[in-house]
Amino acid sequence: MAVMINMQKNGIETTVPVGFSWTTLFFGFFVPLFRGDWLWFAIMLVLAACSLGTINFLLSFFYNRIYLSNLLNKGWVPADEYSYNTLRQKGILSK
Repeated sequence: MAVMINMQKNGIETTVPVGFSWTTLFFGFFVPLFRGDWLWFAIMLVLAACSLGTINFLLSFFYNRIYLSNLLNKGWVPADEYSYNTLRQKGILSK
């Protein structure tokens, strides 16, 4: 499942996955690296090194939600009614 969000300042629109992160399960800290999420790249790199990569399973349940919450806090907003309702159902958006 994915939702569309956009940055109102410049009109950029992107699709962001919601729910379980299969990419995090298989690729671990490379996911935030490719998304440009530097804080979580560093966190996941350290956790993966300390746990020999087994932390990827646990983070797979949370990373998409964390990433989407961070984008919404930076000024991104749901692009359509479906995205808005999905984010409300998942408890990511409280308005």
